[in-house]
Amino acid sequence: MDRDFESIYKEFYPGVLRYVSRMTSPEEAEDLTQDIFIKVDRSLAGFKGESSLSTWIYRIATNTCLDRLRSTSRKLTDPISVSELEAVDRDAWADERPPDTDEELVRTEMSDCIREFVGRLPDDYKTVMLLSRLEGMKSAEIAEILDVTLATVKIRLHRGGALLKRELEKGCDFYNDRQRGLSCVKKDSTNKCIQPLSFKKSK
Repeated sequence: MDRDFESIYKEFYPGVLRYVSRMTSPEEAEDLTQDIFIKVDRSLAGFKGESSLSTWIYRIATNTCLDRLRSTSRKLTDPISVSELEAVDRDAWADERPPDTDEELVRTEMSDCIREFVGRLPDDYKTVMLLSRLEGMKSAEIAEILDVTLATVKIRLHRGGALLKRELEKGCDFYNDRQRGLSCVKKDSTNKCIQPLSFKKSK
């Protein structure tokens, strides 16, 4: 390994911090990201280059985040139940094309509204959605990070996208705004609009 830790830290810190804040919470992201780069620093001498540097770092970041999520009793409000996946899975595999709402997410920046719903996904689905949609990683790279098969990543992306689409349709109204692009209005439990949110289409 011919790169020094300082240059690696400068290059990867912003992206890892953003990823960690989505996986856990903005409040604990700074401390967790520091822990991640302490691990990177300590393990750098043993990095053999068998995977890309990016894959190696995000594997450490993902495992650190999942360990934190499993070790805390913190629960997100109204998490999406894994038991819903059977119905979602039937819908997902009925059509090979990605869900329409998911196609829009690929082309747009995540709004606070969408981040909230992604954060409520089961960890396996949230992880692949964030690595794919937020970090722009290819399925093969995600498979290497998570140490799973490529088919597993594709299934999780498809199921996660279908589940996210279903929850967004229940919790938000979408409409096109000529100035801001795709926008959404969040509903409360009485199905009334309570908060307008928007996100611009990425170039």
